[in-house]
Amino acid sequence: MEKPAGSTGGAAASSSSFASLRAYGWALAETPRRLRRRVGSVTTTYEEMSRVRARSGSDMARALRWPDLVGLGLGGMVGAGVFVTTGRAARQNAGPAIVVSYAIAGFCALLSAFCYTEFAVDMPVAGGAFSYLRVTFGEFAAFLTGANLIMEYVLSNAAAARSFTAYLGTVIGVDTAARWRITVSGLPKGFNQIDLLAVAVVLIITVCICYSTKESSVLNLVLTSVHLAFIMFIIVMGFWRGDSKNFTHPANPEENPGGFFPYGISGVFNGAALVYLSYIGYDAVSTMAEEVKNPTRDIPIGVSGSVVLVTVLYCLMAASMVMLLPYDAIDIEAPFSAAFTGSDGWGWVSNVIGAGAVFGILTSLLVAMLGQARYLCVIGRSSVVPAWFARVHPSTSTPVNASAFLGVFTAAIALFTELDVLLSLVSIGTLFVFYMVANAVIYRRYVTAGSTNPWPTISFLLCFSFASLAFTLVWNFAPPGRTKALLLGACAVSAIAILQAFQLLVPQARKPEFWGVPLMPWIPSISVFLNLFLLGSLDRPSFVRFGFFSVLAVLVYVFYSVHASVDAEENGALHKAGDSRSYPEENNDGSFRV
Repeated sequence: MEKPAGSTGGAAASSSSFASLRAYGWALAETPRRLRRRVGSVTTTYEEMSRVRARSGSDMARALRWPDLVGLGLGGMVGAGVFVTTGRAARQNAGPAIVVSYAIAGFCALLSAFCYTEFAVDMPVAGGAFSYLRVTFGEFAAFLTGANLIMEYVLSNAAAARSFTAYLGTVIGVDTAARWRITVSGLPKGFNQIDLLAVAVVLIITVCICYSTKESSVLNLVLTSVHLAFIMFIIVMGFWRGDSKNFTHPANPEENPGGFFPYGISGVFNGAALVYLSYIGYDAVSTMAEEVKNPTRDIPIGVSGSVVLVTVLYCLMAASMVMLLPYDAIDIEAPFSAAFTGSDGWGWVSNVIGAGAVFGILTSLLVAMLGQARYLCVIGRSSVVPAWFARVHPSTSTPVNASAFLGVFTAAIALFTELDVLLSLVSIGTLFVFYMVANAVIYRRYVTAGSTNPWPTISFLLCFSFASLAFTLVWNFAPPGRTKALLLGACAVSAIAILQAFQLLVPQARKPEFWGVPLMPWIPSISVFLNLFLLGSLDRPSFVRFGFFSVLAVLVYVFYSVHASVDAEENGALHKAGDSRSYPEENNDGSFRV
């Protein structure tokens, strides 16, 4: 098919698929060819760190060190989630062994953090998982996961803003629904309470992150320090007023089993799947890599260190809660506050706990909004969304456009959408991205484009994921008994055999120059399994939401993004497929060089 007049020859450099209806019609007719051309197109580390980053205009200021990253990791993870999930997991799943559940969940988070760290050290850019998947699996995989992740950030941030209003009202004794929210009778239930305070919180934080990343980090350190003081208060109170007998003795032994593991090992793992969501937030730290002064030193300490510290805090909090009350007497909705509400003279402690949750919400909201803006900024650099989002302001050295747009979008959702509606929509996108990054770090270690056959690695990733998925399905749906145990054992043996065969038969094609995931491919493979296992614990609405937004993202890619990407490639803004130029970051042996 011939291009429309005006889009050939010397005008090609200025042509656009969106210049006119005729040009767009021609572009749509070319969609199959363009999809074949761009879906699997990958960039290199050098491209992401040079020409792609240059599309933002000004550079982001390198002002962060490892204490900033640890603070951002703590602020991002230690939000209000721990105050909610702990009670439910202890009462219904793990019992006193909720402490072990938190340790297992922390170990899972650390494995995923290792995968993020290898990419962030090798490629210190702001795109996080989007950039990692783009250099590994191509443009479409990166766009699909990035779009879901941004939508999940927006929804979870809106939920955090609404919960801030609720917790603050509880602390000062105000009926939030009656005093601070405006009910609009004409709107459907779940969307009919206007929350102006939630909007104000989101917009104030948006202004802060637009102004300066370093100052935002300082603000986060202050808020996180206050929040940690509240958490330490909760831990001390629990160990001081608690009773170690509660680790083995339920309140009602006639109706509920006793012992440290009342629901067995399966209950511990089910509890770990539930509380793992309290660790989500460390991935936002990887999006700050472009603003770190010494990535090779600061990123491993910042990302892994924050996960380890949070794990210790969570285990201590869980232990203090179990000491305060027998597991079968723990309040599911507000476990820490309710533990003191009925105590003579100690009711004020529940207000202190609520105040701590308020600070936790603010820190998690600040870190998440920093992360979501940098994801959108780098997606804008790739030309699959308008390049306006990629601009970095020369005065503030921050992605102002992306920050402002997502801030307003988040505020609009927080204005009218109820917390219960929002909470049913979050978590799956983040776990899916963790799963994809774990696969990507294996693929990148074992495959070098143009010199390595990718199919052994692809076959391993598919077979291992299938075995992990089979284990997850049996765990969740097979009835208890010997047959279930045999099926789980068969799945586990198959997965280990596949992993061992891959390690013995397929050599690594690259060696990280600065920092790499240890025990390759075991650690990222375990992360693949654990993320699939945790995905299996989510409810049906989560998968419906993920399917809906994935279809929406595919439509956006087909009708806009692929054509914008082709335009950028033809105009010289993207590295063209088939360009055989060598890049200075890649040595002859395939090792990474930044």
